[in-house]
Amino acid sequence: MKVLIACEFSGIVRGAFTKMGHYAVSCDFLPTEIPGNHYQGDVRGIIDNNWDLMIAHPPCTHLACSGARWFKEKQEDGRQQKAIDFFMMLINTDIPRICVENPISIMSTIYRKPNQIIQPWQFGHGETKKTCLWLKNLPKLKPTNIVSGREQRIWKMPKSKDRWKERSKTYLGIAKGMSEQWSFND
Repeated sequence: MKVLIACEFSGIVRGAFTKMGHYAVSCDFLPTEIPGNHYQGDVRGIIDNNWDLMIAHPPCTHLACSGARWFKEKQEDGRQQKAIDFFMMLINTDIPRICVENPISIMSTIYRKPNQIIQPWQFGHGETKKTCLWLKNLPKLKPTNIVSGREQRIWKMPKSKDRWKERSKTYLGIAKGMSEQWSFND
């Protein structure tokens, strides 16, 4: 299966699909943190390469409800509309199976409610971080390892220059769940 992991610099989801034997490519403007198949640049440059599955992690900076106090400014200067258009381009692209993930965001009202909201603690990590999944021709993810000791570690991260990068990474347990449950042999 050919798998595109859009807007991923970490290589975590790409690595999970590669371990399952798939040809997986991550794509981001940033270089990859884990060596592997990575296209550094705009996903629009490779989105039409006959992928079987795309998992997209569009930037949430201008969409997430956690930043609602800045929405008026972002609407006025066009940043929010640009983010909405990019999200919609990803979800509407011509790939048979698609997952677009984002935190709780305005896309639930602008586009539609997500098919599913997952948490890291459902996949072996003791943190809380609601993650919405908008799915096209994919089943909902089933929890693989529900754990206790839940805390808001991501939300409580101290300010730093790389805080946004750490907050945006997909948990390994979620990536593994995606690769195991969304591997198809068409």
